[in-house]
Amino acid sequence: MDDRSHHGGTGRAARASRPPKLQPGDYKALIKVGYGCNEHCTFCHTLDVRPIDGDAEEVERKIVRAAELGHAMVVLSGGEPTIRPELLRWAAQVAGLGLDLGLVTNGRALAYAELTDKLVAHRLRYVYLSLHGGSAPVHNRLVRSDAFDQALAALRNLSGRGLDLTVNCVVTRQNLAHLRGLVDLVAAFADVTLKFSMVEPKGGAARNFELLVPRVGAVAEAVLAAAAHARERGVRVQHGGIPRCLLPGLEDSYSDLRSHRYWTMVEIGEPDLFPVDDDNKRHPPACAGCSLRGGCPGLYRGYHDVHGDGELRPVTDRARANSFNYTLEAVHEAPEATCPLRQGPLGVTPWERGRHLFVRRGPAIARYRADTRDFTDEEIAAVKHDLGQVYVDAARGPAPQDFARELVPLARSPLCADCPHLSSCTGMFEPVFEDIFTRDDAVVRARLAELTGDVLDLGCGDAPYLDVLAPRIAAGAIRYTGVDPDAAALARLRARLPPGAELEVGDAEALELGERRFDAVTILRSYNHLRDPDRVLVTALSRLRRGGVLVVCDNTAFGLARTPAQTTRGERSTARREHYRNDTAVEAAGRIEAVAAGLGVSLAALDRRDIGPGTSNQWLLVYSLA
Repeated sequence: MDDRSHHGGTGRAARASRPPKLQPGDYKALIKVGYGCNEHCTFCHTLDVRPIDGDAEEVERKIVRAAELGHAMVVLSGGEPTIRPELLRWAAQVAGLGLDLGLVTNGRALAYAELTDKLVAHRLRYVYLSLHGGSAPVHNRLVRSDAFDQALAALRNLSGRGLDLTVNCVVTRQNLAHLRGLVDLVAAFADVTLKFSMVEPKGGAARNFELLVPRVGAVAEAVLAAAAHARERGVRVQHGGIPRCLLPGLEDSYSDLRSHRYWTMVEIGEPDLFPVDDDNKRHPPACAGCSLRGGCPGLYRGYHDVHGDGELRPVTDRARANSFNYTLEAVHEAPEATCPLRQGPLGVTPWERGRHLFVRRGPAIARYRADTRDFTDEEIAAVKHDLGQVYVDAARGPAPQDFARELVPLARSPLCADCPHLSSCTGMFEPVFEDIFTRDDAVVRARLAELTGDVLDLGCGDAPYLDVLAPRIAAGAIRYTGVDPDAAALARLRARLPPGAELEVGDAEALELGERRFDAVTILRSYNHLRDPDRVLVTALSRLRRGGVLVVCDNTAFGLARTPAQTTRGERSTARREHYRNDTAVEAAGRIEAVAAGLGVSLAALDRRDIGPGTSNQWLLVYSLA
């Protein structure tokens, strides 16, 4: 398969007696059985380890481990798994454990109907089959074997059986101009999904980079053209390894291990199953503000090392989510003084540092998982561990409205404090029954209560601090001008404001204020809603009088631990996304100070409240114009 990387580790803690019965999910475990193959693909990922095969007992132990962890399917891969004489034995073992079977294969052995029939009888339900051209000359040249007819026969044997069936085409310089032919071939099979995967500069493709690896922009153009043809032929198309920003109209057709519901994988010789990841790819600095980043592969590291990121076209004008769900999967029990991850049967390595969440309440330990593609693995791990912004959702509606009453903060368990796995483990968390939202918001309110003179409030529609500002307006301490693009929100606000306050309908990015100057500019919980914060900050700073104050506060992303019913209810909500970024005080301060430097004005920092474990998800920045 084209996405093979995962984190290594120091090994799994010793397993105690029999593990608890887990609730089965629909996740897959990818088990490498060896790296030998009956083809010699020019771009082979495993070129340097082809002589290595795993012994049958090692594979069987890993199949058992996958069942213990609650996987629903074991997918065998290599190299080529179908050339192993133990294949049917492994298939019977998988079925005997109540799991489905999958194969990542070149398909040649599946040209034999008898073998395919036996595998289907052993619960073969998923096949990811390599086919790199719509004709023998194209395909055979890439695999350096007379294999096309057998791969096509395999496709005929597999189609029509109700399988989850994908044909994967690795796109190289040799077949870049021949993708349309593969669309025409696959069109004969109504149950097949066709995937185009950018070749990874690894193994054979790394050795022959110039010969094999095309520019990613050229791959994107070819895939867009092939996808247009596929729509005409009724073929479902997916893509992998290509930045989403280069595929307008196909952004949501991205396919990788996660979209195929893989949770873990294991190479030959590794002691335990590890979470899959995208560590073979990277998001360069150009991706920082892209709205599509969450479900995007970025660039292969090897490609970026050679060509850089000049071909990327970041998309910055689409709203994105500002929260994600951790959905309850299972409940375990363990003595309160022990950690079942380190000292029990669950082990440390199979659990993702960001996407899994264990919450202890007495002896009961709830296990949650985040499947969101709105955020990258790195972003989720940062929200959970670095910022400490994970909460149990206690709301009864589709989404929490009163954070102080409906969100229960989660903090790392004291058991984790001296653990050698602290920086790599998913961790154990415990609820903290403290109103951190009201506490942190009081700091903002105190700052607003000090404002005097002319105040410009950008993005004022929701008026979260009206109870502080209205008395100041009524007393004549401040002369208030509020700006918001939502006319209906301003109409509601106007009815609540004291006489003398001014409201203007418009985007903060396109204000026409003439020569007006202000003693304070506020951006209150609306900073991350701005399409172009640089432009707004230019307006804000250029309108401040000397000694004037800029007050900016907002919320960053957070994770919600929810029951399956809560997750379903939340995801069915019609609430629209309004955030264009999830900046913390770190990113916002960098932007504010860079804009000030560009304008040649000097700012003095009066207050800064960063987000971290033990705080709410709201930050605050206060500057004065020197």
